[in-house]
Amino acid sequence: MEPVTVAVPRKGRPLEAVLDRLAGRPEARRVADAVTETLRREKAITKGRATPSDDVYARLAAYSDTSDPYAADYTLVRDDRSGKPRRVVFDSLTMDVEGVPVRLVGREEPFRALRKHEFALGFDSADLVLEEVVALREDPLASIEDVNDRIDPHDTDVRVVAGLGDTVYHTLLGTSDVRGADDLDRSFLRGYEGPLCISPRYERLVEAVLGLDALDGIEFVYPDADATEEAAIADVGLGVYLTVTGSTAREHGLDRGERLFPSETVLMENLSEVATSDRGDPGALERVRDAALADVDTELSTAPLAGK
Repeated sequence: MEPVTVAVPRKGRPLEAVLDRLAGRPEARRVADAVTETLRREKAITKGRATPSDDVYARLAAYSDTSDPYAADYTLVRDDRSGKPRRVVFDSLTMDVEGVPVRLVGREEPFRALRKHEFALGFDSADLVLEEVVALREDPLASIEDVNDRIDPHDTDVRVVAGLGDTVYHTLLGTSDVRGADDLDRSFLRGYEGPLCISPRYERLVEAVLGLDALDGIEFVYPDADATEEAAIADVGLGVYLTVTGSTAREHGLDRGERLFPSETVLMENLSEVATSDRGDPGALERVRDAALADVDTELSTAPLAGK
């Protein structure tokens, strides 16, 4: 049987979420855990928190095992940090999922790979969908379930199927001086005028999540390159930040307000590719999809697979 190819991120939390969901058998679990450990170690090296014993090419060779078809492959990319260091990232891995051979293929931007019809299925952060194809409206995007409703079918065939449950939240943070006695929520923002500190890459996402009406009188400002986002928000007094517990925000004197929108790894499908890709084994894509989403606790409800 030909493997089902699935686009996945090359590193980070979304890739770990995919490996955790698909690695059901003990042998696959061992490989998945090894990939996670390797990439975390390489991240620490890239960030200067760990010292490597060999150069990057020697480490890449040591990680490879061309004799094992079920071993993980890695590759090198240029990191965006100062000096553009080479970083070891995930390239590919084949595993059995509910009797279906699945080849996970690393991509810098899986969502864009699906948009270009390179894959029928893929995993990526829901943030990428919001940042690229979700229509901006006057009213806010309050639920991740509304994402597909705001995708123009003339713009892309990609749709979100479901989330994997690795949820963190884009959260409203502010100082007590700015919010006063008011609750730090969407209603506060509707009456607020002034600066709002956000990451530049989340500008379109914030516009979609808050709605254009709520942004009247609000000016986006951005953290300096050498400042942490929590520190920058504390200086401004109000901002939106991706947070799990808010503990570091409290260290900067910030109050945690409303969770505006969940950030979650999502399974995506290209509708036209799904309709034609499993002719050799009808149902293969659905079995892979069901395995990834079995018993998942997600902010996003499961949508029917195209053509089913």
